[in-house]
Amino acid sequence: MSRSRKVLAIASAGGHWVQMRLLADAAFGGYDVIFVSTVPSLSESVPGHKFYAVRDVTRRNPVRALLTLAQLTRIIFRERPSVVITTGALPGLLGLILAKTIGGARTVWIDSIANCEEMSSSGRQARRFADRWLTQWPELATPGGPVYWGSLL
Repeated sequence: MSRSRKVLAIASAGGHWVQMRLLADAAFGGYDVIFVSTVPSLSESVPGHKFYAVRDVTRRNPVRALLTLAQLTRIIFRERPSVVITTGALPGLLGLILAKTIGGARTVWIDSIANCEEMSSSGRQARRFADRWLTQWPELATPGGPVYWGSLL
C-alpha cells in the first residue's frame, strides 16, 4: 500500500489502548493501519493489521527510553507512515517526534481522557511536534491549543 494511506497508531496498554481502538474503529476506515503498543498480546485485538510491540517506558528510565526509541525508529523506517497518531504516554511521544523529524509524517497527539485537569507531561512536549494537538476535555482547550474536538470515551 502506498505511503499516503498508512496510519501508524501508537498507544500504550490500558486506557491509552482502549481509546486508540475506539478511534481506529470510528475513523480509520480505508487506511492501512499499523498498530504499536507495549503489550505483545494486544495484537490479538487487531486481527488483519500489522502490529509491533515496543518496550514500555517512562521518563524515569532514560536507558529504556533509548531502547524504545531504537525500536520505534526501525518501525518508522520500515513502514514509512504518512500519519502517526497517538493517545498519549512516552512511547507515543517518541514515535510522534521521530515520525515528524525523520519520517516527514503528519502527526496527531490526543491527550488521554485521564488528564482532566491539565495536559500530561508528554502532551505538553508533544505540542512542538504535533500537527494536531488535542485534548479530550473542553475545559483544557485554549486559543493557542490544545484543541478540543470531542472525547473518545
